Amino acid sequence: MSIVRYDNPVRTFDKLFYFDPLTEFARAFGQPVSHNTAPTAWTPAVDVAETEEAIVLHVELPGMKQEEIDIELTGDTLTLRGERKATTEGFARIERRSGKFARSFTLATPVQNEKVSAAYRNGVLEITLPKSEETKPRKIAVTAEA
Repeated sequence: MSIVRYDNPVRTFDKLFYFDPLTEFARAFGQPVSHNTAPTAWTPAVDVAETEEAIVLHVELPGMKQEEIDIELTGDTLTLRGERKATTEGFARIERRSGKFARSFTLATPVQNEKVSAAYRNGVLEITLPKSEETKPRKIAVTAEA
């Protein structure tokens, strides 16, 4: 007669929600499992809002300095580039991503290139792209004929 060992049901349930394919792959081939390294690629989150006056982008770039951010507007394409340096000293576990990133946005509305502005506060970059005068909505008065 053999003894059948069952896994802890709570641990089995946790595996369903916290499944990490790289960890399971390493475990299957007898490799040591390490969570001490951060993934090398990342893409900052961007929110885009459009008003009658401008297109506004909010880009999450926590931990970066403004000198590490490059913004370029060429024609109807806005490109953001940068690099967040990895910090590995003194950490037992690193989950924040680091590395180079590049994001491009094609603008459907013409903007005033000379009036584009960017402000960086509390880890959020705000880029304001004022719309061209020709594309802004305007009211047209209706006159009555006598």
